[in-house]
Amino acid sequence: MAEQKQGNPAVVGLAGFGLTTLVLQFHNVGWMGIGPVIWLGLIFGGLAQMIAGFQEKSTGNNFGYCAFTAYGAFWISLALLLMGNHFNIYVSSKTDIGWFLVAWTIFTAILWVGSMRIHGALATTFTLLLIGFILLDLAHFGYPQLTVVAGYELMLTALSAWYIMAHLIFADVFGRDVLPVGRPWIKS
Repeated sequence: MAEQKQGNPAVVGLAGFGLTTLVLQFHNVGWMGIGPVIWLGLIFGGLAQMIAGFQEKSTGNNFGYCAFTAYGAFWISLALLLMGNHFNIYVSSKTDIGWFLVAWTIFTAILWVGSMRIHGALATTFTLLLIGFILLDLAHFGYPQLTVVAGYELMLTALSAWYIMAHLIFADVFGRDVLPVGRPWIKS
């Protein structure tokens, strides 16, 4: 009896991460309000990405398990933090949010190192994400004009994540590698 083909949870994780990141940056550069970010942060970037992370566990992919579950939790916690500020519940100051982002920057730096061992497209995505977090950290600690710079830079991060998603989907649909992801930046 042939084993049934399983879907790759990374496509949903990358889709949720990319879309929610992109929409937050639309807000950060001033194109739209915060409402859609909250709902995407709770559902697609949050819950769906977290579920994808839990599914990565059964594939044995510790990197995907950690990244998707953690960034799913990031989006849920960010959405709840913003809602708390709006409703005056457990209010977070700009500095509080800055330290929240610093912690996520450090976490991202750890995954950035690991990403360099997987393939070039993932290393590029995590490099862009790390730069984006650093820019947001600086924006929260005295350089607010960097929020817009981070917004445009993180749009590239989102598109880079979608590139990897497209690579995985197209490889499955066409039965061959259509979009190259490049060699790992660290070989051993």
